[in-house]
Amino acid sequence: MKSRALLTGLLLLLPALANASEPAKVTFAEHIAPIVHAKCTMCHRKGQSGPFELVTYEDVRERAATIQAVVHDNYMPPWKPVNKDIQFANDRRLTPKEKSLLDRWVESGMPAGDLASIQPPKYPDGWSLGKPDLVVKMKDAFRVPASGPDVYRSFVFRLDLKEDKWVKAIELRPSARSVVHHALFFLDQSGSARAQEGRDGQPGFRGMSFLSAGSGNRSRGGAGRGFSAGGFSARGLGGYVPGATPNKLPGDLAQLLPKGSDIVMQTHFHPSGKVEWEQTEMAIYFADKPPSRQIVGVQLPPLFGRFAGLDVPAGEKNFKISQSVILPVDVEAISIGGHAHYICREMEMMATLPDGEKMTLMRIDDWDLDWQDRYQFAKPLSLPAGTTLYAEIIYDNSADNPENPYSPPQRIKWGRESNDEMGSVTVQVIAKDETDRPELQRAVSKSLTDAVRKNLPDSIANRLRDRLQSQSQSQSQGQGDNSTLLKRWDANKDGKLQRSEVPRFLHKRIFDAADADGDDVIDADELQKARQQLEGRRR
Repeated sequence: MKSRALLTGLLLLLPALANASEPAKVTFAEHIAPIVHAKCTMCHRKGQSGPFELVTYEDVRERAATIQAVVHDNYMPPWKPVNKDIQFANDRRLTPKEKSLLDRWVESGMPAGDLASIQPPKYPDGWSLGKPDLVVKMKDAFRVPASGPDVYRSFVFRLDLKEDKWVKAIELRPSARSVVHHALFFLDQSGSARAQEGRDGQPGFRGMSFLSAGSGNRSRGGAGRGFSAGGFSARGLGGYVPGATPNKLPGDLAQLLPKGSDIVMQTHFHPSGKVEWEQTEMAIYFADKPPSRQIVGVQLPPLFGRFAGLDVPAGEKNFKISQSVILPVDVEAISIGGHAHYICREMEMMATLPDGEKMTLMRIDDWDLDWQDRYQFAKPLSLPAGTTLYAEIIYDNSADNPENPYSPPQRIKWGRESNDEMGSVTVQVIAKDETDRPELQRAVSKSLTDAVRKNLPDSIANRLRDRLQSQSQSQSQGQGDNSTLLKRWDANKDGKLQRSEVPRFLHKRIFDAADADGDDVIDADELQKARQQLEGRRR
């Protein structure tokens, strides 16, 4: 009897216990300001990417209804990963409790509370990560035209370091944020970028030829952060995309910045409809000492999908690219992020452990070009040797995709322009034993060479196919014949293609398709038939 009475009493107390952690009155000063300052103010303050400020009580009260709507729609704060089995250190999502507090505050008339008790966050000189160790600025402003094709331009930041430094973070402050699509940071130890700067009379220079200026340009500091790409990542220092949150590398991790080196920023500009002037500032944060282990970037597919067969037909809703790599050594995963353009819909990286257990490292089911970010794990994830990393990216090139840059849809291939496509997922890892890092880097480099060997012939064959189709269309209009193709490979000018005249890696592909009589010579009739066949496949 006593037990039943005790149980009844506990049941009656449950609602009170459940609400014990809920404040009787929700005020801005005590409950809402800490949420806003932690999750919103970093972007919504003067000089940052947010279109309005969210710092003071008045700022938030004026837009409370809008804030409430976008929070419940999960549109703000921006956060794309949907997998819940991994905890991220920089998770900006509001918890259910925080959403409930916001609702109660709005419904109760948005009481202010003790505003004098609020301690708003401080950003020394406006930088999110605090006072930098070094700030450098573009020497001159670069003019971005109002219209026309996207602009790619590289700019040199001269550091004049007298000794080696180790970088914990780089934070960028563009002056014309609306036209900066993204930027990549590279080391230049050769001085070749300085030599190219301003040659055409404008700030910076075109291209990235300084990357191949010799072995002196190779970094000793391991793989680059953020936008690293297989074996070429040793020259990278990360990157910037609008909306991304800068973070310092965890623990003692840092990247080498050798004395005498420059940072070169390759910037992708997308004209906004009016002339803009860009003069970027860069803040650099140094570590006190070299790291005990160095970062390796594992990017799948490598080189942003350059050799992944990224060629999406118009109307295709479910086009996929993917690649995997097996980790040869024990590693710890530090952070993860992806890159793609407009028609990407989903991206995911899975880790399959040697015992068969699967982990979703990152899954995004509603990709948005405007909200690319790098997601740092709350704790390093242990991935043993033999773990398979698999990345898959899905594209929707149909009229149903509201982000499609073309109406009606057009064929979209890999390319550097915004209206082209790219695609990759990059996870940053460190070998548990630093002596294993070279073996890890060899495996990453091999994933790139495997992708190139597998897909390079296809990409060349696709260009040949396009050329044949174009010639076929011209010929049907009385505008051409076989001369364009023959000019390329007909070395002896006999009007035919001999096997010895065609690149070796295309022998099987071309001669199997076009050499009907098997005599190792493709004559005009055989070439015409091959063109018709290729045109038919294209359709």
